[in-house]
Amino acid sequence: MSKFWSPFVKDLVPYVPGEQPKLSKLVKLNTNENPYGPSPKAIAAMQAELNDDLRLYPDPNGDRLKQAVAEYYGVQPAQVFVGNGSDEVLAHAFHGLFQHGAPLLFPDISYSFYPVYCGLYGIDHEQVALDEQFQIRVEDYARPNGGIIFPNPNAPTGCLLPLDAIERLLQGSPDSVVLVDEAYIDFGGETAISLVDKYPNLLVTQTLSKSRSLAGLRVGIAVGHPDLIEALERIKNSFNSYPLDRMAIAGAAAAFADRAYFEQTCQQVIASREAVVVGLQGLGFEVLPSAANFVFARHPGKDAATLAAGLREQGVIVRHFKQPRIAQFLRITIGAPEQNQALLEALQGL
Repeated sequence: MSKFWSPFVKDLVPYVPGEQPKLSKLVKLNTNENPYGPSPKAIAAMQAELNDDLRLYPDPNGDRLKQAVAEYYGVQPAQVFVGNGSDEVLAHAFHGLFQHGAPLLFPDISYSFYPVYCGLYGIDHEQVALDEQFQIRVEDYARPNGGIIFPNPNAPTGCLLPLDAIERLLQGSPDSVVLVDEAYIDFGGETAISLVDKYPNLLVTQTLSKSRSLAGLRVGIAVGHPDLIEALERIKNSFNSYPLDRMAIAGAAAAFADRAYFEQTCQQVIASREAVVVGLQGLGFEVLPSAANFVFARHPGKDAATLAAGLREQGVIVRHFKQPRIAQFLRITIGAPEQNQALLEALQGL
């Protein structure tokens, strides 16, 4: 702590990202990265941008990418926002759409960046408890609020809220923004983007870090009513007018265009997830139903922290959270088949 810090900075509790160890030969199953690389067409598109044009600023609006997203989802470009990773997109939404008199509502077990943003932007909030099966109860959100946000599938649980439940939630809060954070939707869910024309208070965010294997590129999107998008644009242009570089715009647009590769790799992850679930259950684990590229599992007779430490000693890294309700769970990213097998073999000896 420095005397040069403002009182505001002293009180901040920052988000802690998943560990990115520098050691080699690790089975890294802790940050939900895709085991399969990006679309070859996306790589080629980025390589094509490595030329003298890098001396020029990129398109501040990212129109090429907005058009690709709009064509993919059947919406208008004016309904699309693009930013430097979905975390930045979420930050702009918190800043521009959630600063109201009533509290923002989100699950008690959810993406841990949400309370960080509330602290950063001075947003009153309440955490709504998941039920005993770690599911969102829509009726718990039917009360005055300054907005609602939740990941779907939820993180770190992986549990999915179906579209009909999302509609009920939207209908119960017509005067506030409902943000559905779809970082993992492509691994087993149905996007709520199909509802944006029906509900002007719905904003859907996604990332290209997971299902499109571009975590190193940092690209996020939002889709919603043009009025909501305009609010995000106003925040963006008061913060950083050029959030995406030339390679990011080109690579992300090409990734959306390559549907065949995207669908193939998603299906590979889903098949591996089901195999991991069977393997974990065979070892006595309880596994929550997952529609994501990870599973959330606990063993009734073994301590989660001890298991995580034991796995680490064998070169396998998973994510362990210390929150009271989930302290006995491990979040395990679905890796390539050989990584998943290494995980299961390591657990057998613990």
